[in-house]
Amino acid sequence: MSTVASIIFAAGRGTRMTGYSGNKTLLPLVPGKSRYEGSHPLIREVLDNLPEGPGGIVVNHRAQEVKSVVDRPGIDFIFQPETNGTGGALLAARSFLQACRTNRVIITMGDVPLIRSATYAELLDRLDKCHLVILGFQCRDRGQYGMIETEGERITGIVEWKYWKDFPPERQDRLRYCNAGVYAARRSVLAGYLDRMEARPHEVKKQRDGQWVIIKEYFLTDLIEMMNEDGLPLGMVCAPQEEVTGVDTPESLEAVQRLYAQRNIGRGP
Repeated sequence: MSTVASIIFAAGRGTRMTGYSGNKTLLPLVPGKSRYEGSHPLIREVLDNLPEGPGGIVVNHRAQEVKSVVDRPGIDFIFQPETNGTGGALLAARSFLQACRTNRVIITMGDVPLIRSATYAELLDRLDKCHLVILGFQCRDRGQYGMIETEGERITGIVEWKYWKDFPPERQDRLRYCNAGVYAARRSVLAGYLDRMEARPHEVKKQRDGQWVIIKEYFLTDLIEMMNEDGLPLGMVCAPQEEVTGVDTPESLEAVQRLYAQRNIGRGP
């Protein structure tokens, strides 16, 4: 029996990817005619680095194109009817999660391709003493990242920029690690919290089709707060910032393409 399942979020279009209308996870790590045309899509690198076991890819935008690129056994495609947050993506994968006969699960993103196999293994190793493990990183400019909040050695939650930007300086100084949005969890524990997360949606104002609308979104980070409230031990593994660089702008795509080329110098085709 496989002991690890993986859920990969691959539903988004990437509204800041100027001049590109496809699914972000299909962007090339090896550019060709342009930064948008080339080979080795991001999502293939993500899958190559994940541990063996069943995988569920959450899709929405250009779903059929993602399916056509991912050609390997043991992969289920999960349609997310509405792009309603990371928590919404996990809720869409609820049936997959509950059907898996695994002990552990990784949650990752299809547009963060440079996370190494060893890093995923380290996340899983920490589950021996924790119920959920967060992948964190340190950076010189915290920008608008969500930050991992702690009290001593205990992880208490993940606080988003729109909240921590108003913290007093001494509280901001205690926020040392950014959240990479990648997690490992005990599968049965994670499945047990989905109903609670679904019961606490967030109202978010977004622009769609030229109009501002209020939509309900679900935040995966709420799970950390709920587990902490219940006294469950949570853990963290830190990776270099370059390893957790996500692709959401043309500039970040070019940065990831350069990092991938540097990593693979001397490997040959």
